Amino acid sequence: MFDLDLWREIFQSINMNRTRSLLSGFTVAFAILLFTVLFAIANGLQNTFSEAFVDEAANSIFIKSGRTTKAHKGLQAGRRIQFKNEDFDYVKEEFGDKVEFITARIYKNVNATYKNEQSTYPLRAVHPDHQFLEKTLIQSGRYINQNDLDNNTKSVVIGRLVEEDLFIKKEALGKYINLNGIPYKVVGVFHDDGGDNEERIIYMPVTTAQRIYGNNDYINQINLTYNPEMDYDQALSFSTLLTKKLKNRFSIAKNDQRAVRVRNMAQGTKAISQMSFGLTIIILVIGFGTLIAGIVGISNIMIFIVKERTKEIGIRKALGASPKSIVSIILIESILITAIAGYIGLLIGVGVLELVGPSLEDYFIKDPGVSNSLVIGATATLIIAGAIAGYLPAKKASKIKPIIALRND
Repeated sequence: MFDLDLWREIFQSINMNRTRSLLSGFTVAFAILLFTVLFAIANGLQNTFSEAFVDEAANSIFIKSGRTTKAHKGLQAGRRIQFKNEDFDYVKEEFGDKVEFITARIYKNVNATYKNEQSTYPLRAVHPDHQFLEKTLIQSGRYINQNDLDNNTKSVVIGRLVEEDLFIKKEALGKYINLNGIPYKVVGVFHDDGGDNEERIIYMPVTTAQRIYGNNDYINQINLTYNPEMDYDQALSFSTLLTKKLKNRFSIAKNDQRAVRVRNMAQGTKAISQMSFGLTIIILVIGFGTLIAGIVGISNIMIFIVKERTKEIGIRKALGASPKSIVSIILIESILITAIAGYIGLLIGVGVLELVGPSLEDYFIKDPGVSNSLVIGATATLIIAGAIAGYLPAKKASKIKPIIALRND
């Protein structure tokens, strides 16, 4: 295979038959190009779906209150439903075996200052379990703990960008910031894969917020994660039961959809999973269909090439060339053209994705890309197909007697 004369002869053959070589190469390059782009788009869509849920646990349930839209049991429509600590405790105790983590939320906006720096940030007052619902990743220090709740401590956990805004290049951990004029100790700094908005949030104990901002036991929202051992149907049944029990608790009509709203991430997760699966199947069918078309194309071309070179094979045999050397020349030429064309197709595909990739985010396709192993596997498949397609007719042609091959038209 490393015979210099052999390789020189192969390149001479390719050069003398440029049209044939280009046609073979184009078939392979186009197949790899289309294969790369299709799978990259599929991966981009899956990235978009995954990112939509990156900030929240996949088994989350969000319980929000609103106003009643229907009169029920002598109570007027338009009644405001307000959750309290006792409602949080009720959910926690009533559904204990079905609940993995649970937290309340209180929403505020606060003006935060540290020395000469100040800015306004959203504040969330929460329970310790909130860390696991939001996938909050502690960068330094700690998160809100039970001691903070029990003692109403003036402790806060701030996002990475809050630290950058207020403390510039200094560490915030252990220092005090003023929130609406009240000093709080920074006990932790976190980062969040959900993006910049999530990293500009300040967390404090829910009991502290209740005491300082209203001196009451009101909460705005109850969030929880259901037992991860539940399947999709069990998770939906749980949220249905939860909705029913809360409506009974607050005397809300069964068909009132706004007074208590329960959103189960299982619904979105299953829909996304089904969509991703369907998309993957479609892309696989189209991608492998393209690959098969490329295999058929390169096979037909190689059969034609061998038939076209029958007279050349006859001359080689007349001059003493062995059948093995004849087959080797055609086989290596086929593999070389397929490999080079496949690589060119890959480069063009990657180039196209680099060029148009950023603009595809407008169509919900984020960071489209394809693994090298997948493309290399597809190229190897075409190379093997090209080799087999070249070998079989070449082997047959190499057995033809020289006089018969020379008479071939």
